[in-house]
Amino acid sequence: MHSQIEPIAPAFAVTRADQALGQIAVGLPGATAVFRRLKLDFCCGGQISLRQAALDKKLDLAAVLEELAGLERGSELPQLAAPGALIDHILERYHAVHRAQLPELIRMASRVEAVHRDNPDVPAGLAQLLESIEREMLEHMEKEEKILFPMLKAGGNPFVVHPIGVMRGEHINHGAQLDRLNALTHDASPPEGACNTWRALYSGIAQLNDDLINHIHLENNVLFPQFEPEQVRQNGCACST
Repeated sequence: MHSQIEPIAPAFAVTRADQALGQIAVGLPGATAVFRRLKLDFCCGGQISLRQAALDKKLDLAAVLEELAGLERGSELPQLAAPGALIDHILERYHAVHRAQLPELIRMASRVEAVHRDNPDVPAGLAQLLESIEREMLEHMEKEEKILFPMLKAGGNPFVVHPIGVMRGEHINHGAQLDRLNALTHDASPPEGACNTWRALYSGIAQLNDDLINHIHLENNVLFPQFEPEQVRQNGCACST
């Protein structure tokens, strides 16, 4: 087993290595999928440090830390003027992330609803709502990737305002779904005494909320206006969130 952590930024490595599994799961959305794959118990056994857990499971601590470091995502919005560069950023930072985060949230929501079904605070119907959000998001992103974004990268045309209008309308629907999600989870605030899985689920939902709002903002307010006539731009952002 190799436990060298030099390849990772020292501050990150030392902090993460000595944190409890449960603490990492709650504070770093996406970590639950890593722990689940490595069979690391972050819920009932979440009080054990990552370093000790890796030792017990004979895992390469450096490799685990590197994978967790890859989940760190900044919230700063880029200042990208060129449409092609902005589209590439949206694809990498948001489309790929949504595709990774939603299945894990659905899995955790199903688990929380099943295990805590007798708890009056359980978010009944959360997994079903997340499945609906995932279905709509996948359809929306596929239309952007196969139809709209190639048109924009090619310089646009007089008819591009029509698919842009469709995307703006779907963004409004995404905002309404986020409103339902926040209402069901009390703005992603877990109840007192919630287990680590429940808390990690809500942490991931909070990240989904922030990511989707920033995603919509970049498209509605930065990318799309570059291809719309002035009278359309004056109508402002179509995102109700």
